[in-house]
Amino acid sequence: MNTKYIFITGGVASSLGKGIIASSLAKLLQARGLRVTIQKFDPYINIDPGTLNPYEHGECYVTEDGAETDLDLGHYERFLGVYTSKANNVTTGKIYHTVITKEREGAYLGKTVQIVPHITDEIKRRILLLGRTGEYDVILTEIGGTIGDMESQPFVEAVRQLQWELPEEDCMSVHLTLIPYLSAAKELKTKPTQHSVQALQQGGVTPDVIVCRTEHPLSQELRRKIALFCNVRPGHVIQSIDAWSIYQVPLNMHEEHLDELAVRKLQIDNFATPDLGRWKTFLERIKNPAHEVQVVLVGKYVELQDAYKSIQEAFVHAGAANDCRVNVRTVQSENVTAENVGELLEGADGILVAPGFGERGLEGKVFAIRHAREKDIPFLGICLGMQMCVVEFARDVLGWKDAASTELDPQTPHPVICMMEEQKKTNIKGGTMRLGAYACTLEKGSLAASLYGGTDISERHRHRYEFNSEYLSEFEKNGLKATGRNPQTGLVEVVELPSHPFFIGVQFHPEYKSTPERPHPLFVGLVKAALAFRRGKK
Repeated sequence: MNTKYIFITGGVASSLGKGIIASSLAKLLQARGLRVTIQKFDPYINIDPGTLNPYEHGECYVTEDGAETDLDLGHYERFLGVYTSKANNVTTGKIYHTVITKEREGAYLGKTVQIVPHITDEIKRRILLLGRTGEYDVILTEIGGTIGDMESQPFVEAVRQLQWELPEEDCMSVHLTLIPYLSAAKELKTKPTQHSVQALQQGGVTPDVIVCRTEHPLSQELRRKIALFCNVRPGHVIQSIDAWSIYQVPLNMHEEHLDELAVRKLQIDNFATPDLGRWKTFLERIKNPAHEVQVVLVGKYVELQDAYKSIQEAFVHAGAANDCRVNVRTVQSENVTAENVGELLEGADGILVAPGFGERGLEGKVFAIRHAREKDIPFLGICLGMQMCVVEFARDVLGWKDAASTELDPQTPHPVICMMEEQKKTNIKGGTMRLGAYACTLEKGSLAASLYGGTDISERHRHRYEFNSEYLSEFEKNGLKATGRNPQTGLVEVVELPSHPFFIGVQFHPEYKSTPERPHPLFVGLVKAALAFRRGKK
């Protein structure tokens, strides 16, 4: 069987959930026994989102091979349980960088370099790249942005060309639109969808299926109207009604027969009913849990819910594993002071101090960590959160009031966190941090080893600064233990406070590897400890 390609576009408005629809369809096809992956093509000119402020584009997701990517790749991995890679996220910046580099090298033999064919040829090459590995039966390609946007036009043109070049049964186009409800008129309006599909058709692409995002069910009459005016077959207009959880969407799409439409269009000889037993069990656990805890997430980007998307989802997974609803309350670290920390963290059964960069809100994180340490509240610090728990311990326990990270105070007399040696050699910001999966060896008998169920692990990183091992003996003598280290470099990856019921900081990002069917052990452990703490308060 040839590799099949499904292209997913969106219209009317941004943030409709193309990534969730792509992930849901991919999950359904995978549940039929097919080998599936998803790739994201983003129209912005940044090479990758690594240098973007989270307020601009949500969290930056990191893959096993060290790519800084769009947050939708996190959804892809969580739904499929399959790792993505650098090849799964392509931006306009990457496309133009490649083409301009080739032009400078003389690869175009003096030709005038143009959007068509040179830019579109490079887009097509990237779209087909994963298919040529022979590892996948179906590849879904999500085109970022909204149809009609100037920056998306080269991608739409590339899709048009591929639909012409590849066999008809190897391509499928799915278009996601919005059906707004006008409360004054008390009716759903289809005109925005009609205009969106017209814009797509003007680019030469006719959708095979239209998925309508809606707050209210679509009647058969409305579906027939959309099919007629948008030139798609009756029955190929389906609804994506607002769901109580993103993890419910695959089941909704199955009820709408989206996966069946896909296998028929792509002539895939696989009509078995998707095996979604484990997925349904997970859904039941998050919908009707037996217990409840409150975890406070302390961070500097809490105003945007997507800034810590993977952390939020990891708590959903860990909650299901503990038959528990995790209510995550966010606190802006910039607002936390020594005077109000108790008030702001009131009712916390667990505290997570989030990753981040820069000085803003840093002292608030230190105060939150001190509160967790002194009140025996279960605590997890991730990346910068781990570094700040080192700073807090140095200041309050070791008595080094001027202890700091050299990221913020290069002249500190006690640089307990310092820049990694290899990072001192570069001035380029994009793609130069310690990125991707690295091995870590855990100390036998440690909290981390008990949570992981072993001593040899691999986790993903995104940082430039590290624990300064020159101070390690002083920390360990006073109770803060380094229980996880990189076996090659000796870099401290995990610190723990054995005298505390649950106090652990990790230099890596465990949230990137948590999935519904494989919840991350650190989050599972934090939620379990939060449950015990809550019971102890009664």
